[in-house]
Amino acid sequence: MVSTWLRLAVAAFVLLVSQPARAGGQDTCVPSVSGDLRIETLTSAVYQRDITMRVWLPPGYADGPADRTYPTLYMLDGQGAFDNCTAFKGEQELRLDETVLALIAAGTIPAVVIVGIDSGTSRNQEYAAYNNPVTDASAPEPRGKLLPRFFADEVVPFVRSRYRVTKDPGQTGIGGCSLGAAGALWVSLHRPDLFGLALLQSPSLLLGNGQLLRDTAMLARAPDRIAIGVGTSELDFPDIDAYLRPFRLERSEAEKGGLEMTERLANNLRSAYIKRSEVMFVVEPSANHSSRFWAGRMAAALTFLYGAHPKR
Repeated sequence: MVSTWLRLAVAAFVLLVSQPARAGGQDTCVPSVSGDLRIETLTSAVYQRDITMRVWLPPGYADGPADRTYPTLYMLDGQGAFDNCTAFKGEQELRLDETVLALIAAGTIPAVVIVGIDSGTSRNQEYAAYNNPVTDASAPEPRGKLLPRFFADEVVPFVRSRYRVTKDPGQTGIGGCSLGAAGALWVSLHRPDLFGLALLQSPSLLLGNGQLLRDTAMLARAPDRIAIGVGTSELDFPDIDAYLRPFRLERSEAEKGGLEMTERLANNLRSAYIKRSEVMFVVEPSANHSSRFWAGRMAAALTFLYGAHPKR
């Protein structure tokens, strides 16, 4: 039996992504949040449901001057960003809180506010801009094309009205992992006026049978900086060959193709005609499609996005 998170691993290439059960609600779970985490509820008119948002505030925020604003990172699948108790079942948190605390303490990055936006049971529909005909051509039309409006009209105004976050797109990022990375990429391409930074781990690029990747082939403007990470063994899970067989896919071919697609994404973003991205592209040997490896790549990605950069 292939686990739900194995299906998430395969989603990097065949995009058969299911919303996993969450670890939250287990009485034995000890929260692993470090620092000041605020829980907010946004009533979304775009997606017609209440959405939990987790706002992590850096040290000194509460006592800081009223006119100080902070660089900001908005993360999709926010329930997995800070706490093992709310992370997807079988997965660990991304440790964004501990990682940012260490980077701030070392003087590597400035104090950053992180906003985690929880996904729900309609995650596939809300994060995907296109269907995936490789696995389910008859699926309902997804609603991921609404994500830019969701962020521009609801999430960002909500956060700005309650917290001292910057309005500078050059200090405002959006990020995610797997299908969340595909959603973050879509938003960053369509709202560069809001998001000049993007953090993409193991992005799912088969959307629209590769249409999401083709959308980046002839860009006029790309985000300022993008950190992209992927593993060489994204499909290293038990029973993966049996799972891929009905789709007439071989693991070696799927992993090679997925790596090539991710590298093509990086090159496309570097080649925009008017505004090109600075891209950090990391290929991690032996890393599979899981939060263990995504968490391990966060420090380098955050340093690239928010650390000091020479002026071009």
